[in-house]
Amino acid sequence: MVKTESSPQVLRTGSRAPDFTLKGVDGKMHSLHDYKSRATLVVFICNHCPYVKARIGDIVALQSKFKPSELQVIGINSNDPNYKDEGFDNMVTFAKDHRLNFPYLIDDSQDIARAYGAVCTPDPFLFFDGKLAFHGRINDALDPEAKPTVPVMENNVRKLLKGERLEKDFDPSIGCSIKWKS
Repeated sequence: MVKTESSPQVLRTGSRAPDFTLKGVDGKMHSLHDYKSRATLVVFICNHCPYVKARIGDIVALQSKFKPSELQVIGINSNDPNYKDEGFDNMVTFAKDHRLNFPYLIDDSQDIARAYGAVCTPDPFLFFDGKLAFHGRINDALDPEAKPTVPVMENNVRKLLKGERLEKDFDPSIGCSIKWKS
């Protein structure tokens, strides 16, 4: 596990979300333009990372707090599929075990992670009306053992839906580094 902080180097606030068409754990192809919610949270996750395992319940809960017209969470796994506990079959198991209520997609080429500038898991990108509004943490719990007290992403989604400005557009997430193919 290499503790890594998300980086604002690729996508800037106001940038359009890079489109993709990726295979989901449901066996179907999913494209970003298939989803019509006001807010879209594209979050790079994986199966083995203790940071993801600690926050996955928070991400599932976040999706359940909003109507599909308000927020759509999309999980993308860009880790090398040959890395221990990664790959499509392990994603299917992970999705079932954690009762994911959002699409979980495989980016086996790692092109989508590069297009977004994702570097860690979880690495969340919140888009509002198709433009990047916030890149950063799900909540204030930055270590796997920590208990969250501030629902950062939920608060940001609610502010955007009310037409309010966000205090920050970048607040780095911390997690395991994405496992790049060599």
